[in-house]
Amino acid sequence: MMFSLRAVTIRSLALIAAAALLAASPLVAAEDTEPQAPPPQDWSFDGPTGIFDRAALQRGYQVYREVCASCHSMKFVAFRNLADPGGPEFSVDAVEALAAEFTIEDGPDEFGDMFEREGKPSDYFPSPYRNDNEARASNGGALPPDLSVIVKARPNGADYVFALLTGYEDPPADFNLADGMNYNPYFNGRRIAMAPQLTEGIVEYMDGTDATVDRMARDVVQFLTWAAEPRMEERKALAKPVLIYLVLIAILLYMSYKRIWRDVEHG
Repeated sequence: MMFSLRAVTIRSLALIAAAALLAASPLVAAEDTEPQAPPPQDWSFDGPTGIFDRAALQRGYQVYREVCASCHSMKFVAFRNLADPGGPEFSVDAVEALAAEFTIEDGPDEFGDMFEREGKPSDYFPSPYRNDNEARASNGGALPPDLSVIVKARPNGADYVFALLTGYEDPPADFNLADGMNYNPYFNGRRIAMAPQLTEGIVEYMDGTDATVDRMARDVVQFLTWAAEPRMEERKALAKPVLIYLVLIAILLYMSYKRIWRDVEHG
């Protein structure tokens, strides 16, 4: 009995030692899946007086249309919004032409059938997939998120989206990356199903701007930020007169207080 107990004790100690060695080994400890914080960027829309860059918004729409729209929807944005003040400010004719590039499913008609027609400015950006199941089946099980409010849905959203688009790297040698996944240190778990989408010159800008990866990422972030908060400039413009009004009210109230209580002794 003493022999058996001693053997069990020695075996237990050996297992504990082996577990400690395994935990300390590079194979287990080296893999870091915590996402990195995106580096802060300088945006034209930052700060209390920041505004959108109109040219960047128009180029950003082009990046979305030619690169992102094949997988990602923007179901809360209508084509007519592209002509709104404070946005890309395309002309009415340009918006009609942009909407006409899309085929919209409509109906039912008088016979109860669905039909397809040319897009109109009043239409919302159509989804590239009929439903979530089709979207997952087309993307290896991953569901591409809607981009309408993606910038507002993430902490430091503009910086995050920019870092994600430009942050693809080769994984560390000891990082476990499954087939079909890509290494991106800014994504949760550092594993992302979406492959790098922006490559040099993939878009030919209509205004002749050189389509570098950095430029395209910045432009599409401008566009997505506007989509998430289309009234940002209006809100900021309203803040200044409201602030002046509050300051004047505070001064008047203070002067009224002094006048009313000037003859009252304060003990």
